[in-house]
Amino acid sequence: MPNENNSGILLYAQTNREGYIHTVFFELVDKAKDLAQKLGAVDVNAVIFTSDIEKYKEAFQNMGLDKVFYFEDERLKEYSTLYYSKLFIDVAKLTAPEIILIGATNQGRDLAPRISSELHTGLTADCIELDINEKGLLAATRPTFGGQLMATILCKTYPQMATVRPGVFRVRSVDNKKDTEFIKMESDLDSVDDKVKLLEFKKLINAEINDLDSAEIIVCGGMGLKNKQGFDLLKQFADKIGATVAATRPAVESGLAPRAVQIGQTGKTVHPKIYIACAVSGAIQHVVGMEGSDHIIAINNDPNAPIFDIADTGIVGDVFDIMKKYIEN
Repeated sequence: MPNENNSGILLYAQTNREGYIHTVFFELVDKAKDLAQKLGAVDVNAVIFTSDIEKYKEAFQNMGLDKVFYFEDERLKEYSTLYYSKLFIDVAKLTAPEIILIGATNQGRDLAPRISSELHTGLTADCIELDINEKGLLAATRPTFGGQLMATILCKTYPQMATVRPGVFRVRSVDNKKDTEFIKMESDLDSVDDKVKLLEFKKLINAEINDLDSAEIIVCGGMGLKNKQGFDLLKQFADKIGATVAATRPAVESGLAPRAVQIGQTGKTVHPKIYIACAVSGAIQHVVGMEGSDHIIAINNDPNAPIFDIADTGIVGDVFDIMKKYIEN
């Protein structure tokens, strides 16, 4: 049952080295506002570590956040598990939220477990769906057993915590402007012995990852492409129609494509305008990563392939012949 001593939803607003707020935060805000309504229109608040809160104020107000707790300290310029978790916990103890949501980014996956441990509460990681059940509890759904099943998990303790994979929720272009309250917090870090120091940072530019995040057309290859030559043909096909290449998990694990372009429960979640599944069987583990696409086209020589169940357009035939015809024309 809901705990009367806890109220509201607290989010982590992660920023990157260039000072931009990670897109998963915007996704979480929209979902959190839906959850907040089901809990009786409770507050949706956020925590951010920044050297300049002014450049974020308009964005937070437009998102309709109730309160934003911020820390300004030079020691917070570089991400620190110990520093960030300590200060986030300070806010959590002050506000006693009912729910804490953090994006399942590399940073979020590092930060969330330490917060949950210090708060002596549970954590459901890498969620793909969130809801409030009939008892008013957070129902967090995530893949389990290697992606073979979906498990909906309830937390027995408060605050209820979950990390959510980027890309599983869409950002709605709705005007929720509110007179957000900005609260500056004291950075009490003198007692924290931060044992890890960042000596050097080298940015890895991965065009494939960036392209998938913004691609309007994605061509995904499955194990039906058989070998490297099949994926080379897929790349030619993608170049011909102006698409970005992706792959299923089996294809990635077979070495046919890099893990950075894997779509599915253990890969990326995408929402392109057009998604073309080439020789993809349509296993549920893959489908959850692309079923939100505006239009799904499936090409497969098996008329009974599960991918046709969710496809808007289905083509039964030899994927190699079909791709070659498009490339040659």
